[in-house]
Amino acid sequence: MTLRLLMTQSGHGGVENPAVQRSAVALCAIVGRAIAMDCPKNERLSVSIPLIQQAKIQAQVLVPLVKALQAELGQERANALVRRTLGNLYRRYGEEFWRAKNEKNLGKCMASAFATFAREDALDYRVREQSQDAFEIDVMGCRYAEFYKELGEPELGFLLVCSADFTMAEGFDPDIKVTRTQTIMQGASHCDFRYKRLRKTD
Repeated sequence: MTLRLLMTQSGHGGVENPAVQRSAVALCAIVGRAIAMDCPKNERLSVSIPLIQQAKIQAQVLVPLVKALQAELGQERANALVRRTLGNLYRRYGEEFWRAKNEKNLGKCMASAFATFAREDALDYRVREQSQDAFEIDVMGCRYAEFYKELGEPELGFLLVCSADFTMAEGFDPDIKVTRTQTIMQGASHCDFRYKRLRKTD
């Protein structure tokens, strides 16, 4: 159901209708969970599907959806809705990941995470530091960015993919801080991820 149809059925033509906005947010959340909509039924939501393939499948619905929201609500408001809605999902994913790992060594934990992100040659990266309380990595090649640039939508790629890095990290231990000053998606030569534990462990 498109946003226009939601507005028609609600009996309101203006985008200020709170019910329309709630419906749009709900729809975005549902799509965010539909990791493998186009896969065979027995493979849907399977963790065996590499993340790069999940991102490509999600983009088939998320890209036109976000563009429709931007047309109706304006880019700034639409992006804020999408960022907030998907952010809540990714934050929970971060919590689940951290809980499942149950690993005190930050370096080992994040190395495992990036190995998952990089499946199917999705990332080329260089680890600069890996220790109990720190993990620093430079991503030199990114097939996520290449995919969105081929679509002609790198800004949506940043919104839908790169923005998840910070909200997912919020689901980790509160003592974990992540910084990133640039991304390939936005035209930089590499992405510079720096994860640090604020209070060092024994």
